[in-house]
Amino acid sequence: MRIFRLTACALLSLGLLACSGVEIEPDPVDEFTAAEYRYYRWRTKPLPVDARPADPVYRLDPVMRSEVDAILREKGYELEPDRAEFSVDYLYAPGLREGAEPEQASNISPIPRITANRQVDQASVDNAIALGGLKETRNILLRFNDIASHRVVWQVRMSKIVENANRVDEKALAEDLRKYLSRAMGDLPEAGSRTIK
Repeated sequence: MRIFRLTACALLSLGLLACSGVEIEPDPVDEFTAAEYRYYRWRTKPLPVDARPADPVYRLDPVMRSEVDAILREKGYELEPDRAEFSVDYLYAPGLREGAEPEQASNISPIPRITANRQVDQASVDNAIALGGLKETRNILLRFNDIASHRVVWQVRMSKIVENANRVDEKALAEDLRKYLSRAMGDLPEAGSRTIK
């Protein structure tokens, strides 16, 4: 029994570590890798720092640029607008999502079965209330564009359900964004490298 509990605790811990609270959907890096880029620039100028302190995109912009620059620099890319081979930009948009995606299979099963206990426990009721209805999301699309062809060569979509829209914590924003961007940009190759198949 003790081994069962230890195994269950270990699996639960791993499951909780895997849940990050953000959906990250990167595109394949093949086209970006094949171009062997080294130099980049930002497609737009930074937003003014003092313009709209309450607008989330004005708080996000300097953090986003700083974190993307740091990750690209670690991979050997150089921010040189005059020699840039690709440009970086992002789109930020709040959104709404209806409920939450189911984590288990549908309750409609072609195989008849008997459910021994049909009483709904309070945790299930609480989850239905918490996960039902409209949820506000924050969505970021990070794109890399080839300067010569003006085509998107790589992009990643990040989406997170907002727990508390009224809480603004700049330090937490920077830490979360750093963590999510590290995961999102993790498959990008080193500067000037090409994968051999």
